[in-house]
Amino acid sequence: MPASLVVFLVAVPLSLGIAVASDAPLAAGLTAAVVGGVVAGLFGGSAVQVSGPAAGLSLVVAELVHTYGWRATCMITLLAGVVQLLLGVFKAARAALAVSPAVIHGMLAGVGVVIALSQLHVVLGGSPQSSAVDNLLELPAQVADLHDHAAAVGLITIGVLLVWKWLPRRVRLVPGPLAALLIASVAAAAFSLDVTRVDLPENLLQWVPPVLPAGDWHGILAAVLLVALLAGVESLLCSVAVDSQHDGPRTDLDRELRGQGIANIVSGALGGLPTAGVIVRSTTNVQAGARSRWSTVLHGVWVLVFVLCFGWAIRLIPLEALAALLAFIGLQMFNLGHVRKVHGHGEVPVYLVTLAGVVVLGLAEGVLFGLALAVLLALRRLTWVSAHVRQEQDGRRHVTISGSLTFLGVPRLTDELRAIPPGVPVDLDLNIDFMDNAAFEALHSWRLMHERSGGSVDIDELHDEWYSLAAAGHRMFPAKTPAKAHEHGWLPWAHRRRRKTATVPEQGGPAECELTVGAREFHRRAAPQMRPIFTELARRQQPTHLFITCADSRIVPTLITASGPGDLFVVRNIGNMVPRYGAEPHDDSMAAAIEYATQVLGVRTITVCGHSGCGAMAGLLSGGEKAGSLPGLRRWLRHGNHSLARFILGDSDGSDSGPLDRLCRVNVTQQLENLRTHRKVAEQVAAGSLELVGLYFDIASARVHILPSPEVPVPAGEEEAVS
Repeated sequence: MPASLVVFLVAVPLSLGIAVASDAPLAAGLTAAVVGGVVAGLFGGSAVQVSGPAAGLSLVVAELVHTYGWRATCMITLLAGVVQLLLGVFKAARAALAVSPAVIHGMLAGVGVVIALSQLHVVLGGSPQSSAVDNLLELPAQVADLHDHAAAVGLITIGVLLVWKWLPRRVRLVPGPLAALLIASVAAAAFSLDVTRVDLPENLLQWVPPVLPAGDWHGILAAVLLVALLAGVESLLCSVAVDSQHDGPRTDLDRELRGQGIANIVSGALGGLPTAGVIVRSTTNVQAGARSRWSTVLHGVWVLVFVLCFGWAIRLIPLEALAALLAFIGLQMFNLGHVRKVHGHGEVPVYLVTLAGVVVLGLAEGVLFGLALAVLLALRRLTWVSAHVRQEQDGRRHVTISGSLTFLGVPRLTDELRAIPPGVPVDLDLNIDFMDNAAFEALHSWRLMHERSGGSVDIDELHDEWYSLAAAGHRMFPAKTPAKAHEHGWLPWAHRRRRKTATVPEQGGPAECELTVGAREFHRRAAPQMRPIFTELARRQQPTHLFITCADSRIVPTLITASGPGDLFVVRNIGNMVPRYGAEPHDDSMAAAIEYATQVLGVRTITVCGHSGCGAMAGLLSGGEKAGSLPGLRRWLRHGNHSLARFILGDSDGSDSGPLDRLCRVNVTQQLENLRTHRKVAEQVAAGSLELVGLYFDIASARVHILPSPEVPVPAGEEEAVS
């Protein structure tokens, strides 16, 4: 109920303003608001989206009114609703989402510019010209010849809209558009300003039936399809945007399209503007606390009640104030946030071409130009390929080929490859998502030719094995130089290609460190893909798990848990041990990690992960002999005495395969018990806000076992330490 009232207060002035921009009767905007709220609200697929007259359709409607007349335009709206209903029945809604957002945003921005330019003339007391270009050219003369009263009302309206968002929250309970019209109307009446009043018919319930448009049926059919598609796409994109703003049920897009179709059939039959989902009213609805479609429905009811009971109040609104409201809305449709979004995807040219086309040529032409450019750019991306050749210190050539390797990229590819001197070893990285036969033949022929000249070619495919699969059945493929199998970043160095970056003969320096080579590979391959994730993580870390495991080089926490950056707070030590609180020899490193993880990071799980063949457990079984002359290690292994005692007492779940394996498993269970000797851990476990988990990694089988974690009470004599 509260949300519906807020949306109603926003909808009335916007509906009147959009009717003015559409050159339609003012009652048509209010009719569309009622129908969009009640009909689209009841039959649509979104829980919180609000439908009504849309500013994005105003240029189309204005052109239709000029061409066919108002009653024929209502019939076009009705027929467009039939088209939308059929598209929804045949489940075509998802196809509408294939339209580039850059085209939609550019179209809305262009419509906003056209509306703002035309209505500025009304604000200044003049009349709009026939086109946006003419409005822009005539604007300086209009400013020079101001009509004081009309300009004052318009400027008051714009001033209120500008400062309203900075006022106290209690004042802003009244929506800005409504406040601006009220203040402008009061000012016009108080100072007896010479303004033009809104003209509403005396009988708003008088029905004028739509008529079939006369003229070329090709143009009429195009108009029906244009209204249906523009209103449908705008509604569906609005639904998707609004879904991201609330936690309720997601939109059924096909049902939404059917609902919009029914609403346009009813609106056209009753003499209303075309309806569509509108983002301003929908966002207002969500922010006002709407939870169901009844907020949308009730807002339509309130508009109807207002029109029937307080229609006389609308006649007090100066037309210049409505024009100022429209100009303000038009400028807001040019959204810099949208520009930043499309810039991130390289679609600014599509946005600008669509905007310019709408302003200079018209809405349909601008959209078509934008769609054509979007398709061309998509084709260019599909056929884009880059080839970079770098010379290493030892004379090897490192070649990186990225993109989609098709026949269109063959000339550039062969130019780069032929520049490589004969006889030199080549490391070739294929970072491609497609390779056609022409590209394979060119690459394969170059490889054979280069190897005949005495060189070598080592191919590394970073994603799909396009080259390997094609070469496997190629008769000319030499058996002595098979293609490299698909490599993953987690393979050990010993299993990867080792670049020959050892001693430079003339310098006699040492071999290059594998870590240095690996860092370069990370910068080249993974860093570009991972950069957005790390940029977000740079602000702060929010891991959900403290992962305590052994320092053994064979244990890779992120690999065996399928986790990524920012998921695990990892602590590693010899034997994945957790010294009991107050134990000797004293150790603060583990206590500090546990305190930070539980009290600062707020982890929800602490996992202790042991593994088979643990050297620390082997040292315990040997009585410390395997620690040899390593005093630090011998002292550290004392923290495993409780595990050794538990092992001697025979604590086992029967799943081990020998004494060492059994001790490795028992050690995990004991470390979970040791965690409970830390007071904060024990408190959080008792409160249910922290869970302790034991894992055991069998290296030979590459299997992770979850060990039982019984609720073990603190042993006698340890209560003092826990307290």
